[in-house]
Amino acid sequence: MNKRNVALTLSSGGARGLAHIGAIEELEEQGFCITSIAGCSMGALIGGVYAAGKLEEFREWMKTINRKKMLELTDFSLGINHLVKGTRIIEAIMEFVPDVPIEELPIPYCAVATDWKTGREVVFRKGSLFQAIRASISLPSFYEPVKRDGMILIDGGVTNPIPMNRVVRHKGDILVGIDVSGYNYEAQWKKQHKLAERRKHSTSLSQKILNRLIPDNLNFNYYTMLSRVSSLMIRQNSILMAQLMKPEILVDIQMSHYGGFDYDKSEKLIAIGRQKTLQTIQKYLSCVNADLTSIENNQ
Repeated sequence: MNKRNVALTLSSGGARGLAHIGAIEELEEQGFCITSIAGCSMGALIGGVYAAGKLEEFREWMKTINRKKMLELTDFSLGINHLVKGTRIIEAIMEFVPDVPIEELPIPYCAVATDWKTGREVVFRKGSLFQAIRASISLPSFYEPVKRDGMILIDGGVTNPIPMNRVVRHKGDILVGIDVSGYNYEAQWKKQHKLAERRKHSTSLSQKILNRLIPDNLNFNYYTMLSRVSSLMIRQNSILMAQLMKPEILVDIQMSHYGGFDYDKSEKLIAIGRQKTLQTIQKYLSCVNADLTSIENNQ
């Protein structure tokens, strides 16, 4: 297949965004050429690392991440509006991905954040690559917000979780979106229900004691309620963006077994990204070939 130019957008999604690595690898494997990229949150990080030409190094580094190293990279804070400063993780990545001005990257790149003061989307197209990434990944209440130019910057997923309308377009390119913002909620619920039933009917004495002490609906609490509501709102925004921009290829990766903090499972998440992207590309090419055949038959 001849090279086809791609304007690529990568969504937010926490650790699930590691699937973006597999998506990029599969696009290149299938002969697509990424000529511009826009990302939000984890998508901004993966997109920025790719634009800097260091995706392979980043993937190798992610293989070393386990629960112990995750704790080592987590600089906990006593701040009143965040739990983690977020400096240590950025510094660790900068050891093998040098910080460069965005405007000097070999392909057009932008990252999206949100100004907490005004509620407006903020798009980074120039300046420090890692300042833009750090602002875009500022998960509210978790990472410390970034203060810049009078703004208080938080995660871009709040306003534009998959910024298809921000990526630079070139004549004849294909708009591609990789969306990992959605969970397979029904599968998750069934899995939790099955585990709860197993615990309820367990013959273990310790489990019987726990069953008396712990309520059946433990997984349905304030935290899970707020987390699910936030996730659903982000998901709906990404769906609306896809309906507005109508990308030629939209890889919709909904997961049920992996969450936003499963950074120690990078290879499994990357494999999911590759598999889902290949399936979507095959469907796209099948439709393109069918259209070409129809045109030829009507001539």
